[in-house]
Amino acid sequence: MDTLSHVITPNITILHHSSSSLRYSNNSRLFRSFRVTNNVRVFSQLKNQNNNTINSIDSDYVIDYNDPDWKSKFKEDFEARFRLPHVTDTFPDEESMPSTFCLKMRTPMTKDFPGNYHSGEDWHGYINDNDRVLLKTIYHSSPTSAGAECIDPGCNWVEQWVHRAGPRKNIYFKPEEVKAAIVTCGGLCPGLNDVIRQIVLTLEIYGVTQIVGIPFGYRGFTDADLTEVQLSRKVVQNIHLSGGSLLGVSRGGPGVDEIVDSLEERGINMLFVLGGNGTHAGANAIHNECCKRRLKVSVIGVPKTIDNDILLMDKTFGFDTAVEEAQRAINSAYIEAHSAYHGIGIVKLMGRSSGFIAMQSSLASGQIDICLIPEVPFNLHGPHGVLSHLKYLIESKGSAVVCVAEGAGQNLLQKTNDTDASGNVKFGDIGVYIQQETKKYFKEIDVLADVKYIDPTYMIRACRANASDGILCTVLGQNAVHGAFAGYSGITVGTCNTHYAYFPITEVISHPQLVDPNSRMWHRCLTSTGQPDFI
Repeated sequence: MDTLSHVITPNITILHHSSSSLRYSNNSRLFRSFRVTNNVRVFSQLKNQNNNTINSIDSDYVIDYNDPDWKSKFKEDFEARFRLPHVTDTFPDEESMPSTFCLKMRTPMTKDFPGNYHSGEDWHGYINDNDRVLLKTIYHSSPTSAGAECIDPGCNWVEQWVHRAGPRKNIYFKPEEVKAAIVTCGGLCPGLNDVIRQIVLTLEIYGVTQIVGIPFGYRGFTDADLTEVQLSRKVVQNIHLSGGSLLGVSRGGPGVDEIVDSLEERGINMLFVLGGNGTHAGANAIHNECCKRRLKVSVIGVPKTIDNDILLMDKTFGFDTAVEEAQRAINSAYIEAHSAYHGIGIVKLMGRSSGFIAMQSSLASGQIDICLIPEVPFNLHGPHGVLSHLKYLIESKGSAVVCVAEGAGQNLLQKTNDTDASGNVKFGDIGVYIQQETKKYFKEIDVLADVKYIDPTYMIRACRANASDGILCTVLGQNAVHGAFAGYSGITVGTCNTHYAYFPITEVISHPQLVDPNSRMWHRCLTSTGQPDFI
């Protein structure tokens, strides 16, 4: 293993056949794969030695629906998978102590404050370890229901619970002995500074005085030219008023062994990692290596992906801001298109594997005529292609606006083997390609078309978080610290059905979360744009 970018490569395959047969992996390890045929989901089925139908949940777990106790066995397996790794797994005799986090006692901290906290016995603000959040809240009575996520072919209801996030009554780290580090990896995203700020403020409320930032992602652990950034309430007080990251970001980095060596040398025993799927895979590898070396280190992830493509979570921070900022680009494209004779505006938004930003931005604006996302295949040319529909729009309403996600239509572009420092395949520019093909098409049919192209990617990434994301970042940062003091490690924090929950990192990094082409939200987008199937 040379770098963390090779710890895991999220594996997702979308086979573009036709609109009536689309195979894909969607949203959760609960579904290894299934087929959409004529808008009806059919579970991929196997036959066991007795020729009984069984359904594969993942590569290691198979459910036999002929077993009358299959629901109980499924629940047991689910509970085992979503059990949170804890320091007592490695140190069984580790004792807890009363939490130093109690909001009934907010005495200003002094040098003598650590170790002399109010016990909070009469404060009822703690989360019980047995508190749970329901993962799915909709009962789909049939696999044919829009957006149905079924465990079995009969769509039986089975409760799935995940761990509620928040402060625990007992903690497993003495604040005066904690040295906490924060690292931001990957690309920029609105809200990074908000999360950094809240982690620092919450650590100080617990009584931690040693807080550092690792500069420029994982590379900051080993690069001799980069030094730790000392963090405190005074340092971070106003950083949320600006976009970007106080600590800087980068992709890739050194190997896991080198990072854990650095943690040992620096005396770091709490590590907060802000990043996406690849970064979380690295955090999980660091957690595993710490366990292997019997180091009492809590590694907590905070999911940072502007694409909103982390499994099981309602949304990730930066997404709302991205959708809001995208409105400016879409509105500009709309004005340009409608102010020109036969004007066509094309806007490319973020979304490598998932089209959430393009979909939600199109829905919010009400100005988009065509929305193209990675999950839904389309043809550019031909009688049912995008260009043919653009011609219809020009003839019927005089202008058109297209919103396309960066990962859409990659099958139309020449493939490259180039990858970035995180190991991601470098995509061709679908926005520029559609712009060029649109100009070429209208020239060939001798119809005047004024095509304008806008790519606001870097303007959106560098924005300050809006109010909605600001709240999300605040709570995520606080709960990350609560999780660390509770003794958890190898976990991440996110929202689940509007509540905050902890998830084992292994359960959220298997592949990106995708837009379900049969979901109500995508149907709403299609209703708004009025676009046909481009197949």
